[in-house]
Amino acid sequence: MTRPQATSELLLEDESVRVTRFDFAPGAETGWHKHQMDYVITAVTDCPMLLEEPGGSRESMVPAGMAYKRAIGVEHNVINNGDKPMSFVEIELKQET
Repeated sequence: MTRPQATSELLLEDESVRVTRFDFAPGAETGWHKHQMDYVITAVTDCPMLLEEPGGSRESMVPAGMAYKRAIGVEHNVINNGDKPMSFVEIELKQET
């Protein structure tokens, strides 16, 4: 099944963080990827997500304005599982060297 691709816009990057906004049409996906940093997601809109992960798929709903954190190494494909556009901001936390 071919899905439309989510779009992304880099908002800020410096030595400690990378901040990216992701926008999804209904049914759009990020494509499979593995996170190279710890990260925090803040929902701009309600985000009804289908998360495809190596062990299977699961649904997750993140209400607008809510946030969650995940650790480095997460591998998944994020899909807008709703019938409206969805958006979130991802803040990746760079490791101090």
